[in-house]
Amino acid sequence: MNEKQDDIHVVVVDDHLVVREGLRMMLEIAGEGFALVGDAADGAAALCVIEELQPDVVLMDLRMPGMDGLVAITQIRERWPHIAIVILTTYNEDDLMLRGLRAGACGYLLKDTDRETLFHAIRAAARGDLLLQPEIMARILARTTDAPHSTPSRSQAEELTERECEVLEAVARGERSKEIASRLGISLRTVGSHLTSIYTKLGVDSRASAVAIGIERGLLSR
Repeated sequence: MNEKQDDIHVVVVDDHLVVREGLRMMLEIAGEGFALVGDAADGAAALCVIEELQPDVVLMDLRMPGMDGLVAITQIRERWPHIAIVILTTYNEDDLMLRGLRAGACGYLLKDTDRETLFHAIRAAARGDLLLQPEIMARILARTTDAPHSTPSRSQAEELTERECEVLEAVARGERSKEIASRLGISLRTVGSHLTSIYTKLGVDSRASAVAIGIERGLLSR
């Protein structure tokens, strides 16, 4: 691939060579716009590659030998908070995926995703958008709502105001601040104030982390 200055630089981290090569081929097929600048088979190797190459987006597997994806995500967020991390997940990794979002990933992709979904996700991650696919969110919310531990305690339920819960649910649906403001009839500044309050109350620093905590505490409806 002929790398250009304005390409989105991507690093793929997965212990399966076939996954790394498959993603490489998909990005090469895309032509202009993407440059897969490196890959790694485990978290420790990924940190070295990322430190050297400083990509825009990292596609991160969670289950790997040695340093797993969760540890790697945490360290990447600590060292290079400007780099977007997208989790590569399989259908049955909901619990791990939530932990990855809580650690600082901006969203997730199924490993068998189609090309257009992959391209859209990488572009969105590079813009700083949250990536929460509705069908996966619905499945997770259904599971956590049905689980015995998912009912929030009184103190947890009262952590967020009704409007803050509305904003958090909108974030979980993947809405941007402008869309939230328009639908709720409030200003962008007010949306930002609500998000700041949500982050403070939940002890997080990103939309994805807030959604992960919200799911775990049963603060989001189906």
